[in-house]
Amino acid sequence: MERVTWNKYHAQKTTRNGKTFHSKHEADRYAELLLLERAGKISGLKTQVSYIVIPAQYENGKCVEKSCRYVADFVYWQDCQLVVEDAKGFKTDAYKIKKKLMRQVYGIKIKEV
Repeated sequence: MERVTWNKYHAQKTTRNGKTFHSKHEADRYAELLLLERAGKISGLKTQVSYIVIPAQYENGKCVEKSCRYVADFVYWQDCQLVVEDAKGFKTDAYKIKKKLMRQVYGIKIKEV
């Protein structure tokens, strides 16, 4: 069963088989990746994987700034390489900065689909 709602970027929040995605595009991409995994083309498919790109800041033992995270839509292995993928419709300024931080901190180039 599929349920759809809208967000401020006009993406359709979509629920399929009890799993909610931020957009119909993301849900469709997940379906494609599942097929690729079943066919043995990719492995280890995970969704919503969180990476800390800036650690929390502490003063006198108290947290004064929470960590900054990038949450990847999909992470999987293909041809012995880790792929971090984002199903992007609209690139916010925050996303653009986090994308650069992922490359700087982890050496990971995000694949945008």
